Amino acid sequence: MKIKNIECLVVHPGWRKNLIFVRIETDDGIVGWGEAYSQYDRDQAIAAQVESLGRYLIGRNPFHIKHFVQVAFDDYAQRRSSLEYWCAVSGIEQALWDIVGKASNQPVYNLLGGPCREKIRVYANGWSYKMHKPEDFARAAEAVVKQGFTALKFDPLPRPWRTYIPKEHIRHAVAVMDAIRKAVGPDVDLLIDIHRRLAPAHAIELANEIAVFKPYWFEEPCQVENLEALAEVRARSPIPVVSGEAMYGRADFRRLFRERAVDIINPDVSNCGGILEMMYIAAAAEAEMVAVSPHNYNSTTLSLSATIHAAACMPNFTITEYFLPYEEFGTVVTNNPLVPVNGYITLPTGPGLGIEVNEQAVRSRPYQPYPARNFRMSEDDDQIGH
Repeated sequence: MKIKNIECLVVHPGWRKNLIFVRIETDDGIVGWGEAYSQYDRDQAIAAQVESLGRYLIGRNPFHIKHFVQVAFDDYAQRRSSLEYWCAVSGIEQALWDIVGKASNQPVYNLLGGPCREKIRVYANGWSYKMHKPEDFARAAEAVVKQGFTALKFDPLPRPWRTYIPKEHIRHAVAVMDAIRKAVGPDVDLLIDIHRRLAPAHAIELANEIAVFKPYWFEEPCQVENLEALAEVRARSPIPVVSGEAMYGRADFRRLFRERAVDIINPDVSNCGGILEMMYIAAAAEAEMVAVSPHNYNSTTLSLSATIHAAACMPNFTITEYFLPYEEFGTVVTNNPLVPVNGYITLPTGPGLGIEVNEQAVRSRPYQPYPARNFRMSEDDDQIGH
């Protein structure tokens, strides 16, 4: 069996960013699908990396996944990585696993050593997009819990992003936390995402102020490039600290573990190097007694399924991400979408990634540019689009 064709399909899901699907076809007629992580305004650059790297797949054996990923790093990238490179590798790697599973008539998790669990816990995200008032957060949180979710992630800080924040920003975050906790009760897990924005002093102050609301975690309080700052926050935070979504490959995570900077890591299967790389990262975390909660700001189709297959085989897995705004899109472009029930997704049982892609529906939603955002003109300008 040889690979005869690869396509990168940039797909418009109708909310916030374009998604990047990878389609690989073999000379036996088997089609594998994967998904590369994308970002607003950077999707075309990531797609270009998929297309450039994909040329070197033609004529290769799709079972030789590890070899191709190594060749991509050594020969294609010449050991110089970037976000765009890691996203491309991840999407291609997932599609190769999908082919191998279909050729073997096995779910990918069976090829990774077999599952440790039959269902995967998920938390809801995207439900609080562009909300400002605490009462709006509270009403929206109530609605998500009524859908069956038992864990919610959100960012309680107001815009714009700043490294050094005034006291009123912390007071606002406390008010949001208070409103949500009162709305959903004590048993729903609240996951706090700070998006890498704060200096350690502010992160520590915020963690101490919101600890009374018993958050499940405190995600990315500082830029991960400064691991000492992140470790300082972890040492003084009463809430477990999470980081890792902006790290790529196991070498990056080695530094994170050496600094004892986190309690939980959140690598993304669509930008960390793919399914096998995520398994390597999770194994390294397990040895350090660090939990794994995969990041998944991707579709609720291919990336989510790849995450679920990997998470099923991790002893130290805890919970993963489910983006509500992409849920409707998932029901259109797949015939068997992954549907959470009471906050859990049951493992798919079909071969490969277990997702039946409606190719016609995918091709009917081509790339569309989103309007330009309103970037700040000065430090005092609070009007910024995200």
